[in-house]
Amino acid sequence: MKVLNIAPDKLYYSISEVSQIVEVKPYVLRFWEREFPTLRPKKNRSGNRIYQKKEIELIGKIKKLLYEDGYTIDGARQQLRNGRNNPGKATQKNAARSLSSLKKELKSLIEYLS
Repeated sequence: MKVLNIAPDKLYYSISEVSQIVEVKPYVLRFWEREFPTLRPKKNRSGNRIYQKKEIELIGKIKKLLYEDGYTIDGARQQLRNGRNNPGKATQKNAARSLSSLKKELKSLIEYLS
């Protein structure tokens, strides 16, 4: 994943600044706000979105899940919800379930052929 160039001395960023930092159009950021409940930037008095570093990092994670890892919106939402600390954990559980079901199928196939 590309390292985000976040200015260390700023507390808040506008949607256009965040758009340039993460290289995503502003309308995509607004769409992601509707789709990902954890992405909720504050708004200033005039109603403009103001992002903090934690939101920019979250946007970077969302972008990586969607564009690099190939997840759907639902899949990325689930990864953020379940795999926050260990993103590979959910994948490991799915792999273990798949191996377990494959093992059962092979056993039944062996019994059928015997």
